[in-house]
Amino acid sequence: MSVPFVDLKAHHAPIRAELDRAIQEVIDSGAFAGGPFVEKFEERFADYCDCQYAVGVGSGTEALWLGLLACGIGQGDEVITVPSTFMATAEAITFAGARPVFVDVDESTYTMDPAGLEAAVSSNTKAIIPVHLFGQPADLDPILRFGREYGLVVIEDACQAHGAEYKGRKVGPLADLGCFSFYPGKNLGAFGEAGAIVTNSFQLQERIRVLRDHGQVRKYHHSAVGWNCRMDGIQAAVLTVKLPYLERGNSLRRGHALQYDSALAGLEEIMTPLQASYAQHVYHIYAIRARERDEIMSLLKEKGIECGVHYPVPIHLQKAYEHLGYKKGTFPISERIAKEFISLPMFPELSEAQTDSVALGVKEVVESSVLA
Repeated sequence: MSVPFVDLKAHHAPIRAELDRAIQEVIDSGAFAGGPFVEKFEERFADYCDCQYAVGVGSGTEALWLGLLACGIGQGDEVITVPSTFMATAEAITFAGARPVFVDVDESTYTMDPAGLEAAVSSNTKAIIPVHLFGQPADLDPILRFGREYGLVVIEDACQAHGAEYKGRKVGPLADLGCFSFYPGKNLGAFGEAGAIVTNSFQLQERIRVLRDHGQVRKYHHSAVGWNCRMDGIQAAVLTVKLPYLERGNSLRRGHALQYDSALAGLEEIMTPLQASYAQHVYHIYAIRARERDEIMSLLKEKGIECGVHYPVPIHLQKAYEHLGYKKGTFPISERIAKEFISLPMFPELSEAQTDSVALGVKEVVESSVLA
């Protein structure tokens, strides 16, 4: 049985009529950049995240960048994050004028190891960005305590964690602010690029709203040098339609993860993802680990099973960041998991037969004589 890595057609088909109506409303109104549709989504998303404010922007990368700028991060500052994440986390730090400083991840959760913070902090450190990787929340309490001790801003990179919970509370507003991406394949995805910042700080959300609109406090009156980071009206309308379905989608993802966990249990060659005791994982990505990664993926492809790799090169070893001076072996856990991750098909509309087919395919491949 062929199984796609993700199936956006199947995802949108049941709500196609709602989406069509929402888009038509935007077209009829002409409110394409910012405006009432964005405001409506911001209100709904803030309510969903159990926080005071949500600010819609053009992408998750812009959310991280504007979040840093709003917190006063700039030239000469350092921001601690992890090397096991998408490039955007570090890019945002660089574009804010600061320097990324990395700490390794925990080998069980693949999120920031708080034990590494003490060695990474310096007099130039101004912020920490823990990443809720693959939908698994980072262990925020020790990170927040460390931030308070050193007077550091803490920004949650929740771009893969829509609806994930840390100790019973939704991620995003648990630190100074949280950043989300609505790239189409995310648990809550737009029909293009979009993002949002959530916070309980009136001052921060006010600064972000100014920065996202060319630094304007009102039309043609600029209190700061900003940029064009507005969310589109069509994206906001689409997200408003899809938001009420997010919890069901996350529940289905967790169900698929349990099926995978059960079916792959006992395979010594495979390590399945762990849900931390403090967390409710939302499985944006279901990544197993295997030493024979490339061979397994090749054989699965022959069976019609599409898989992915997130992320094959840790950021500290990317050519773009070689000037930071990090060498191979600096962050051994991030480097090891980068060579072992295989992302299995994961989307709400996966059928039980598809999930079984994927699990059976993995079993057959790892138990085959080819890998013996």
